[in-house]
Amino acid sequence: MSAAPTGQETPTAGMLDRLLGLFSEVHPGEGRRAFLMLLNVFLILVAYYIIKTVREPLILGTEVPGFLQALGIKSAAEIKTFASAGQALVLMAFVPAYSWLSSRVSRMNLIVSVTLFFVANILAFAFAVHADLEYVGVIFYIWVGFFSLSIIAQFWSYGNDIYTKEAGNRLFPIIGIGATAGSPVGAWVAERLFHAHVSPHLMLYLAAALLSLTLVIYGIVNLGLRTRSSSTVAPAVEEPLGQGNAFSMVFTNRFILLIALLLIVLNIVNTLGEYLLSDLVVRHAAELAMADSSFNQDAYIGAFYGSYFFWVNVVAVLLQAFVAARLVKRFGLAGVLFALPLIALGAYGFIALGATLVVVRWAKTAENSTDYSLMNTAKHMLWLRTTREEKYKAKQAVDSFFVRLGDLLAAFVVFAGAAWLALDTRGFALLNLGFVAIWLVLAWALVKRNRQLAS
Repeated sequence: MSAAPTGQETPTAGMLDRLLGLFSEVHPGEGRRAFLMLLNVFLILVAYYIIKTVREPLILGTEVPGFLQALGIKSAAEIKTFASAGQALVLMAFVPAYSWLSSRVSRMNLIVSVTLFFVANILAFAFAVHADLEYVGVIFYIWVGFFSLSIIAQFWSYGNDIYTKEAGNRLFPIIGIGATAGSPVGAWVAERLFHAHVSPHLMLYLAAALLSLTLVIYGIVNLGLRTRSSSTVAPAVEEPLGQGNAFSMVFTNRFILLIALLLIVLNIVNTLGEYLLSDLVVRHAAELAMADSSFNQDAYIGAFYGSYFFWVNVVAVLLQAFVAARLVKRFGLAGVLFALPLIALGAYGFIALGATLVVVRWAKTAENSTDYSLMNTAKHMLWLRTTREEKYKAKQAVDSFFVRLGDLLAAFVVFAGAAWLALDTRGFALLNLGFVAIWLVLAWALVKRNRQLAS
């Protein structure tokens, strides 16, 4: 870890240092870089939530083909859940490709290449949506699932790479404000555009432009790493990573394996909850359409999810800005790691007691807002103890493939519960409470292992 050069003047606290210091401890000179990182992840999340909101009416408006109906799949909400399985299959190819590329190009070339790849994908989907190609909703849903995880995992890999553990513990809760603020802004923009009847393909063009802008900010941050030295910023390293295999790193490191298992269970719980909400929304939209022949179901679903995502992320911003750093300072990693399973325990308990659309919506709002703030901070803090190669390769595998593996398992649970066991909303909520119990055990084991590594 490099120390400040001899004779270098101690920086004084600037305006950004003082402003960001309202949320966590910020040392003099750290505010500018932290703000740029915050702005970068803000733009990534705005772009993602525009894309995410566009995908909902596309997938939920998909007609169920006859061969799927023969298999027992009767609603678009079920197709949405099972499409998550396709995301895991795509990631089985993407993660090794990402690992291969990271071993051959510099850090910035890796970020530029992957970002431009996704920008090109967005433009291609904009054309496909405009042309109304068959099954574009399902294919787009699968793509969004691995795009969102991969592009965000890459950002936090970069953050873990440039910050020391001490600085990351202080500054990650601040940088995370950009993610939690970008989410409601993106959802609000998407909702307004849907109400204004803007075509979905034009919304995708906007998302592509915002994602392209993040490359400018990465360049500014990286230039600053070359020209300044700090005891809280890791030395600038541009060489390609080693030849290690991403999946091998996960299975040979007990700490990383625990992270992977915890995220699998987390996503099983979340995906089951999303299925409950989607099913109730589609059924309610169908009821309204039967009562009024002029009712636009796609517009209703798009507006519902725009509003839902907005409020989820407004609450997440408040938790990230005013709770996350304080929990870390008071309880360490355990404070932010245990928050979400405890919230989920209460959320699905309420759903089991009364499963109306209003109850499910606000229970999921509480769960997802905690996920996007406190749990998001915990997930990225965990990687501060890992090696540089693990930060990029193993993190990409865990945050993308293993998360989607949880979706794959959740798809099986939904299929078995709906087609074989005929579970209703209350039954799925009770089932989810069992998974939350497993989640709490894994969180306890992970905190214990983290403390062993610290000692």
